[in-house]
Amino acid sequence: MKIYNSFTQSKEEFVPKKEGKVGIYVCGITTYDYLHLGHARMLVAFDIVTRYLRSRGLDVEYVRNITDIDDKILNRANENGELFSDLTARFIDAMHEDEAALGVLPPDQEPRATSHIDEIVAMIQTLVDKDNAYPAANGDVYFSVSSFEPYGRLSKKKMDELLDGARIEVGELKRDPRDFVLWKHAEEGGVGWDSPWGYGRPGWHIECSAMSTCCLGDNFDIHGGGSDLLFPHHENEVAQSEAATGEKFANIWMHNGPLRIDNEKMSKSLGNFFTVREVLKRYDAEVLRHLLIASHYRSAINYSEQSLQQSESTLERFYNALKGLDTASAKSLTNSRFEKAFVAAMDDDFNTAEAFSVLMDMVREINQLKAEGGEQSCDAANQLGALLIRLGGVLGILQRSPEEFLRRGIDEAIDAEHIEALISAREQARADKNWAEADRIRDELSALNVVVEDGSRGGSGWRIEQKSQ
Repeated sequence: MKIYNSFTQSKEEFVPKKEGKVGIYVCGITTYDYLHLGHARMLVAFDIVTRYLRSRGLDVEYVRNITDIDDKILNRANENGELFSDLTARFIDAMHEDEAALGVLPPDQEPRATSHIDEIVAMIQTLVDKDNAYPAANGDVYFSVSSFEPYGRLSKKKMDELLDGARIEVGELKRDPRDFVLWKHAEEGGVGWDSPWGYGRPGWHIECSAMSTCCLGDNFDIHGGGSDLLFPHHENEVAQSEAATGEKFANIWMHNGPLRIDNEKMSKSLGNFFTVREVLKRYDAEVLRHLLIASHYRSAINYSEQSLQQSESTLERFYNALKGLDTASAKSLTNSRFEKAFVAAMDDDFNTAEAFSVLMDMVREINQLKAEGGEQSCDAANQLGALLIRLGGVLGILQRSPEEFLRRGIDEAIDAEHIEALISAREQARADKNWAEADRIRDELSALNVVVEDGSRGGSGWRIEQKSQ
């Protein structure tokens, strides 16, 4: 198995630190608002990584933190006139709901910054003792970038280049504009904790260093997050962690690509900012998940109505292939050419785009076997369908019955038994060669957005036509 390491900018053979075990830390969500599509892209990307590693028999310890203390959180709480803890609690619950809807499995550990203040303070103290950090007269504590000679290795930025655009803001007492804050002074009565440097709260970067090493140790296998975090967040994590522990921080760095809206960067100022909840009001969650994983995790994804409709159409094709198969009692194929091709694709840096190509080949094979008919072909189609469901499960899709997916979005006012009765009446009319009555019933069904699918060997199925939003 090979994984692209952002640190070396190359694919590397993945060898876990401990045989059979994998430790993964991913920078999670700052909980002051609902999940947006960029968050969803990251969450689903690393859900795929953990699902696949586990499917290969590895014991994965997946840690994804929650940032529940941050300037953005405090500002939003002040705007709302509520306690910051009430704000974060509300959006943490909402985050979990959205993750579940998208089929994102919960992490094994979900540390919160406010629960690790002691570890954060201890790491800062270590950095101060080692002269990698210094307290300022105003109660802030800063990391000294110049004290860590390898700074810039992850982002490939040179120390001199970092001075361009760097500045010292009003109220900051940095020795060097490149330095960053580890501990922020807070006024008594505000949000904060006691520390050797006075009352205050942690900076964002140090939170992840303390939580990741607390949960996984000073050195672990994989650190992940969005590509937007590579600098300065992840660069700062490397510096403060390695300066504090004296050990290599993470062996492999993984970064998922950005998500764009109609080929533009998602931004509230551009009016193209979408939360997961807004999208799921109009599209099935599995459709959105497919869009997020159909491309390689390192590539940019373009979100648009057209791309969602393409994902919807693709999933309908998968489920239509599975419709009518007896996959429950069929023995799933093992070590078939399809599974080998799927594993080869995923072993190559989790190449979901190529893996989906393999699944589509399976759909074509299933449809051909169904068209051939006969007991042997039916058995083969059932077995291949069972394999398709199993491999789809590795990607977190195709775990519903075909009927459930194809009839999703059915209006509560529509009576399924009434539809079945109309289809039976239409089949009888066709048997009686009463074509006018058969057409009339089909038109009635069409008015209910019901698509009738006549089988090649008699009998008709149906599904709800998904209208464009």
